[in-house]
Amino acid sequence: MTFVKWGILSTANIAQTQLIPAIKRANNAEVVAIASRGRKAIEVAERLQIPKAYTSYEELLDDPEVDAVYIPLPNTLHKEWVKKAAERGKHVLCEKPASLTAEDTKEMVTVCHEYGVRFMEAFMYQFHPQHERVKEIIHSGEIGEVKLMKASFSFFMNEPEGNIRMDSKLGGGSIFDVGCYCIHSSRHLLESEPVTVGVKSTIHPKYNVETTSVVMMKMEGGVDVVFDCSFDMTFRNQYEIIGTKGTINVPTAYRPDVNGNIGVIIVEKGSVKREEKIFGEQYILQVEHFSDAVLDPAIELKYPGELAILNMKVIEACYQSIESGTFINL
Repeated sequence: MTFVKWGILSTANIAQTQLIPAIKRANNAEVVAIASRGRKAIEVAERLQIPKAYTSYEELLDDPEVDAVYIPLPNTLHKEWVKKAAERGKHVLCEKPASLTAEDTKEMVTVCHEYGVRFMEAFMYQFHPQHERVKEIIHSGEIGEVKLMKASFSFFMNEPEGNIRMDSKLGGGSIFDVGCYCIHSSRHLLESEPVTVGVKSTIHPKYNVETTSVVMMKMEGGVDVVFDCSFDMTFRNQYEIIGTKGTINVPTAYRPDVNGNIGVIIVEKGSVKREEKIFGEQYILQVEHFSDAVLDPAIELKYPGELAILNMKVIEACYQSIESGTFINL
C-alpha cells in the first residue's frame, strides 16, 4: 500500500486533536513532519510520535519527503502558505475558510493548478455519509418539493480574550468560523447557489467582530435558507429541510464526532416519524479521499477548489450585507 506522507503546518489544536489522529488512522496516509514558528513543534512531535519537527514552516516545505500539507493557520495566513506550499510541489488541505475573499481563494486555486498540486478546503463534515443519505431522501420525493432549509451552528465562547476567532485582523467572526458550514451545507444539499443574501448581526463592542449572525438566503431554485451562527449560544450543529410533504432533521450535522461519529436522520411525514442512524468517521474519510486523489491523478476531488471559490463568494456577500445593512445580490 502506498502512503501519502503528510506535513502539518502549525501546532493548532484542531491539528493535534483531529487531523493528526485521523491521518495516523487513515489507510493511505502517515504524518512525517510538523512545523511551528518556534520550538512548540518539537514538544508536539515528541508527544504525538511524529518523526520530524521543524521550527519554521519554510523548513517543512523544503523537506522532499513531504507529499502533502495540512494548513490550520489563522485565516489571514492561508493564502500566503497555500501558495508557498504549491510552489514547492506540496498538495494542500487547507482549513476553512479557504481565505477571506473569493478573489484570494481564486488566486490560491490558480497557483495550485499551475504547479500541478491538489487543493481542497477542509469542510470535513461533508464526508460523513449521513449527508449523501439526506440527498437520496430529497431526490426520492419522500418529503415532496423542498421549500425551506434551516441550519444552526453555535457554541458559547467562555474566554474570548486572546481567541483568534475574536481578532478582526485574523479573520475573526462567527460566519467565518461556523456559519461557513451552514452556507456550504445549503449549497451542497440543495445543489444550487444563493442569488440574494441578507444578514443581521450582533457586533462585539470591544473586538469589533460579529459574534452572532442570522442569515437569509434565496437559492437559484427558489428555496429559502435561514441559518444562525454564534459564539454566544449553547452548542448546536443541526439542519432541517422542509418540503411540501414532510421534513428531514439532522441534529448532529457538522460534528457527529461528538455523538460517537453517529449521524442521525429524522424524517417526519404527518404523524409518521422514522429515524436512521449512520456511522462515519468524517476526519478519516476526508484524509483518505484527499490522499487517494494525491496518489491517483485520475480521481476527481469531491470538493475541488472551484467550489471553495463559490462558497467564499457567499461568505463575502454576508459581510457586505452586514456593512451595508441591505440584501446583497450575487
